[in-house]
Amino acid sequence: MTRDNTKPRATLPGMLNRLFEHRYLTRDEARDILTDMAEGKYNESQIASFITTYFMRSISVEEILGFRDALLETRVNVDELRAYNPIDIVGTGGDGKNTFNISTAACFVVAGAGHKVVKHGNHGATSVSGASNVMEEHGVRFTRDAGIHRRSLEAANIAYLHAPLFNLALKTVAPVRKALGVRTFFNILGPLVNPILPRRQVLGVYDLKMARLYNYIYQESGNDFSIVHGLDGYDEISLTGPFKVINKHGESIYTPEDLGLPRARPDELFGGNTPREAAAVFDEVLNNTATDARKNVVIVNAAVAIQTIHPALSLRACIEQARHSLESGEAKRALDLFLTLNR
Repeated sequence: MTRDNTKPRATLPGMLNRLFEHRYLTRDEARDILTDMAEGKYNESQIASFITTYFMRSISVEEILGFRDALLETRVNVDELRAYNPIDIVGTGGDGKNTFNISTAACFVVAGAGHKVVKHGNHGATSVSGASNVMEEHGVRFTRDAGIHRRSLEAANIAYLHAPLFNLALKTVAPVRKALGVRTFFNILGPLVNPILPRRQVLGVYDLKMARLYNYIYQESGNDFSIVHGLDGYDEISLTGPFKVINKHGESIYTPEDLGLPRARPDELFGGNTPREAAAVFDEVLNNTATDARKNVVIVNAAVAIQTIHPALSLRACIEQARHSLESGEAKRALDLFLTLNR
């Protein structure tokens, strides 16, 4: 999108009163403010004030698109990874469930099944352990070096992009987000700003309103996508109850029983109280020594990703492919090779 340069440039101090009055920003105004934020023009108090205005009202599609424009325009370019047509699997976070790192584990299961994955992740802002916390617990060294990510993608079928390295705005707001400790509109933005702009993505959302917003954005993009939501409030398929899957072909509601899987209890998905505990659960899953509940929830989320890549396959067939990846040790081999290349 090209900015209309005949309009005055929006600044945060000038916009705060409008936001406090529950008025909305245009796409250009939203882009201007976040661009200036990335350039360090605002202090943490101003950033916190800006973020907290969105606790008082919902965010508009135009605002989301403007914020996304700013983040994508200021991103570090690693477009060469797009040639592999990888998939990203990510959740918005903010569901308050403190599950273990299900989508991150699912990425390695998908990689073990032979599919390319470029995971875009960050430290936990509203949970104990985000994807980057788990990677750090495994000694992963975050880098912008596209050559390292390319080699990892070619050899292990997976690369990991630590979000703040690829966008200064995300780095700038990280301390404020962590201090606030609640979900913000950056939870919504994260899945939309993978710097390689993947043409395939699985996204977990914490409520149906968010699902509708993302569905609109993804339909406009023409990309292959699946949006998943646990109807009891999870931003992933939890198998604790029915869940919805939305893609470019329509919407479906499944129960675990529809897929031949037992229901899980919320306590079985708990991710622990520290990143180290969360990493231990992650390892149990990839080592195929976890409980059936933990393995099944990773398998079914990986299966949706496989179906996004191969929409002609049934979800049950994709579950079997994901299960083979995990139980045969292929997922663990993908993890081990990834760690060898990224430490």
